[in-house]
Amino acid sequence: MDSDMDGTTCLFDFFSFKPQDDTKDKPTYGDTECVITSILRVDCDSAFLYLWVYIHQLIFQKMKHISILVPDGDSSLSNLEATFKMFNMTNKALERAGKLPLFSTHLVGTHKKARSSNGLFSIIPNTTIEEIDKTDLIIIPAIHGDYKEVVAKNGAFIPWIREQYNKGAEVASLCIGAFILAGTGLLDGKECATHWLAAREFREMYPKVNLIDDRIITDENGLYTSGGAYSSLNLNLYLVEKFAGREMAILSSKIFEIDISRISQSPFIIFKGQKSHSDEEILKAQEYIEQNYQDRITIDGLSQKMALSRRTFERRFKKATSNTVIEYLQRVKVEAAKKELEKGRKTVNEIMYDVGYNDPKAFRVTFKKITCMTPVEYLNKYN
Repeated sequence: MDSDMDGTTCLFDFFSFKPQDDTKDKPTYGDTECVITSILRVDCDSAFLYLWVYIHQLIFQKMKHISILVPDGDSSLSNLEATFKMFNMTNKALERAGKLPLFSTHLVGTHKKARSSNGLFSIIPNTTIEEIDKTDLIIIPAIHGDYKEVVAKNGAFIPWIREQYNKGAEVASLCIGAFILAGTGLLDGKECATHWLAAREFREMYPKVNLIDDRIITDENGLYTSGGAYSSLNLNLYLVEKFAGREMAILSSKIFEIDISRISQSPFIIFKGQKSHSDEEILKAQEYIEQNYQDRITIDGLSQKMALSRRTFERRFKKATSNTVIEYLQRVKVEAAKKELEKGRKTVNEIMYDVGYNDPKAFRVTFKKITCMTPVEYLNKYN
């Protein structure tokens, strides 16, 4: 630290950190290699505050260790490359916003020998499963070929994936990578998506898994799967939103030109946590609201459809969802409006009518109550 001529400013070195390959039992901020990238001239008091905040972030914000598997066989190069790039570009966007990078991304194999993709490209992992004691997220790409042979050839991944899951890691499969994930037994009794062309073979190999043919994404107990082909990009985007926030997901969707609304067949996946109850009539009511939110829905009409008295229906709805019926309906309408505003293709008034509001003031007040922003502010921020 050097004093400036008037003694009121100081020079501070600002460090940035490069990812490291050796992740075993070490912090993941790349502490083994730091490079001075610039020198900031700032007020001394501000500099000390900035430095304190930066060190605090460095200590308490742990980077997520992501293991993108490189299986033996004909792996999907597009899955590997796009996944690696999306998480790393999110890091760069965070850094531009003055924040620390969030992801430490690695290509992981059972060995470090090159693999071939489509007979044209070579893929070389930068680490192996033996070198990783703990990871936060495992991503399994699609591997082409005979499905039984693919799973058998990559059997060494199976116990490692189970071990990491038991340690707290989450696991995602892209497209037909679901065959390897299902081979761990972790999907037994759970929902799963894969390419529709592989549905028959998948059901034959894994009858205990609940395969959902038309689902783009499934998310259950830290296990994620995606549908066929490029819907894997939507799962990556979903994971970016989960770990880095909605704003970063929207930015990524624009950079990669992905339709963020295709994250799920249901535009209301955000309410999944409110469906973890066993009240069948209330589940039916929730589904009805989500499918007919544009129409005029009354509590009396809903309770009659569920063959319940209004008082009983309202009590059970609040107990099951932690929302009143009106609150839930408002949230569904606002969620639908948010997704349309993010696309930026319609005016606020058009969206207001589309989601079932006729009064601009009522729409604006409800929207702001739920999002803490007016519709126009939301449009300007996320479009």
